[in-house]
Amino acid sequence: MKVTLFIPVLNEAEGIRLIMPQIKKESLEQILFVDGNSTDGTVELVKSMGYEVYIQKEKGLRNAYKEAWPLIRGDAVITFSPDGNCLTQDIPKLISKFKEGYDMVIASRYYQGAKSEDDDLLTSFGNWLFTKSINFFHGGHYTDAMTIYRIYRKNLFYELDLDKDETYLPYEKIFHTHIGVEPILSIRAAKMKLKIADIPSDEPKRIGGQRKLQVLRWGAAYYSQILCEIFCWRKKRK
Repeated sequence: MKVTLFIPVLNEAEGIRLIMPQIKKESLEQILFVDGNSTDGTVELVKSMGYEVYIQKEKGLRNAYKEAWPLIRGDAVITFSPDGNCLTQDIPKLISKFKEGYDMVIASRYYQGAKSEDDDLLTSFGNWLFTKSINFFHGGHYTDAMTIYRIYRKNLFYELDLDKDETYLPYEKIFHTHIGVEPILSIRAAKMKLKIADIPSDEPKRIGGQRKLQVLRWGAAYYSQILCEIFCWRKKRK
């Protein structure tokens, strides 16, 4: 099985300098950076370190996925943030668990005693609310439905229609924002009753850069997705 480490970035040079040397490349087929037009030298740094980088054309995290997904060479993808929030030593653990036959394995910040040092009161409540709501409305069994840090089959991105603009545009237009992939991935994977597992993975505080959360807009958009998906998406598993 070939695995791609997929790293969307925007002004993350400080974290990249510290985090990337910790990653053992032996178990990875590819390390692919997707840059959202950084202004802090991220692209130049990534290239100097010998990594593959794609510069996205449209704004927004989900467009980073949509544009760069065809460049992925792996059969499975680990989505990863190099800002210090994702423990590099858990990459082999994700791969090992995934090889047991799962469609997706999540590095959960709230499973078996794992904790987030980056949460504040508002983000902690939001993660709890969204995860509980996805479980209640869509039959999930998640402990952390929102985290970027996970491994899943590459083709899930297409099977769950995560590449289609209509999956996101109604919410982006209403709330005037650009949203990400992870919440709708968790929702539709649960609806399709895919085989999903967790491993515990602490979340340290981020290194440098700035948090890019738009708490109110994203929160409203994601919760609208959770509710609308009760009625608006059905697809037979291939």
